[in-house]
Amino acid sequence: MELNPQQPFELTPFELTKEYIEKIQIAISEQNNELIKTEMEELYPADITNILYELNGEDSHYLVRLLDKKLGAEIITNLDTDDRKKFLKNFTPQEIAEYVDLVDSDDAVDILNEQPKDISEDIVGLLKDKEQARFVNDLMHYDEDSAGGLMQKELVKINIKQSVTECVEEIRRQAEDVENVTAVYVVDDDIILQGRVSLKKIILAKRGSKIADIYSDDIVSVKTTATGEEVADVMQKYDLDAVPVVNIQGRLLGRITIDDVVDFITEQAQEDVQAMTGISEDVEEDDSVWKLVRSRLPWLIGGMCGSFLAAKLIDNFDDKLSAIPAIAAFIPLIGSTGGNVGIQSSSIIVQSLADKSGIDMPLGERLFKVLKVALLNALIAGMFAFAGSLIVDSVNVQLSLTIALSIFSVVMLASLMGTITPLVLNRFDINPAIASGPFITTTNDLLGYGVYLLIVYLLM
Repeated sequence: MELNPQQPFELTPFELTKEYIEKIQIAISEQNNELIKTEMEELYPADITNILYELNGEDSHYLVRLLDKKLGAEIITNLDTDDRKKFLKNFTPQEIAEYVDLVDSDDAVDILNEQPKDISEDIVGLLKDKEQARFVNDLMHYDEDSAGGLMQKELVKINIKQSVTECVEEIRRQAEDVENVTAVYVVDDDIILQGRVSLKKIILAKRGSKIADIYSDDIVSVKTTATGEEVADVMQKYDLDAVPVVNIQGRLLGRITIDDVVDFITEQAQEDVQAMTGISEDVEEDDSVWKLVRSRLPWLIGGMCGSFLAAKLIDNFDDKLSAIPAIAAFIPLIGSTGGNVGIQSSSIIVQSLADKSGIDMPLGERLFKVLKVALLNALIAGMFAFAGSLIVDSVNVQLSLTIALSIFSVVMLASLMGTITPLVLNRFDINPAIASGPFITTTNDLLGYGVYLLIVYLLM
């Protein structure tokens, strides 16, 4: 296709349709390799990845093996963790090793960690690139969610004693294995990180200049033991495209790029969302029915147990409900208000715990602020409940006062519960996001009904 230089080229996004998938499936069944290659040549790796999600394991294997090895390696790294694990079951260790040889060391370790231990050891032994094998062996010792587990060994480094001319030659030599070069890291004879030098400074440097004259020692690094959350905070705070990773002695071991951090943040966010909605496992829409059921059942059963307790509590006040039937009409109002307030409070706390860029507010100050907000919300909600209940039951002013006082108490209690619960869970290194789901809702239902019926008993 010829492009008119006077007109901007407009990229048309690839649209995956059922008809297109059927076309590819027929081509695979007929082993029409030319058609498959022609179709795939027109697509980006991410588009081909989406096609694989729609094919069965054997067809996916056949398609990828037809492609260029480097393209196939990129497609495999694009796959989600669970899907890649299933996908690679159709490949032999030798075939997997061919792709692992071509990907960044951090992606290689991710692929190997998803395989059974005996298979991953076979794959490492089959790697033709011995430097890649050494990188992989180094990285597999680190926890996958630590800086050591997130880093890649591929980078460009230069000795501080070398000249700019030598640096350019070193960049040419090392950059063959490095996909993105934004800066060169400067080290001493012991590979201790000294700083960095930008490509712009290297290009503009005068002939005969030394690296020592142009490098910047103002550099941010992370230790291998730093958590993924800490790495993400550092890169966000200082707006970094990549951050070097050092050991406790300050020796340069690797770097973490922004794409790896984005993947980590996305995965963590998905886990938090699932925890907040009461899903106990990492699941996808196309997982098996049993896995989807199993992931939702624990909190569902837990919520039902809480509801049984609430039913028993209400049953104990059966004589009061029989004497004044209007009391029962306002039970849903109490439950929903408590649940909403609890989720609002816990969500704000969970968000603040996740964002560590600012100064952490002392517990006493935080609780005092929550108390002021809860008090104002409770007063307004109580007055609104008084007016609303009068409209529903205009004769019984005493019942309206009871409803108003109950709403006031429930809002105060739910606010404190929604604040304290995530803080306590965080203190014991439990994901505080689980506090924003069914746990808070069920707990506040019980508290709300108990407070409401107790006030009814005392006042009416």
